[in-house]
Amino acid sequence: MMTSRNSSSRQSSSSRRNRCNGCVCNTLRRLRPGTEVDVFLSGGTVLEDVIFRAFNNNTCCARFRDEEEEPGTVIFVDCRDIQALRIE
Repeated sequence: MMTSRNSSSRQSSSSRRNRCNGCVCNTLRRLRPGTEVDVFLSGGTVLEDVIFRAFNNNTCCARFRDEEEEPGTVIFVDCRDIQALRIE
C-alpha cells in the first residue's frame, strides 16, 4: 500500500511540474526579472514594452509591470495563453 501511495504522489507531483511546459513557459522560467518584452497573447492582443517581474511554475502565472500604457500597474498572464515573446 505504501508503495502505491508514494507512486501516486510522485505522479501528481510530476503532473504539476509538467503543466507549465512549452516554448514560452520555458523561456519565462529562465528570463531575468527586469527584462523588457512584448507579449503576444493567443487572442491577438499585444502587451508592448512591459517589464517581466516573475514567473510562478506552480500556477503558470507570469507577472509583468506596465510602465508605458498604465504606469505602475501589474499584469498577470498564464504562460499557456502567450503565443510569443519579443525580448527587447
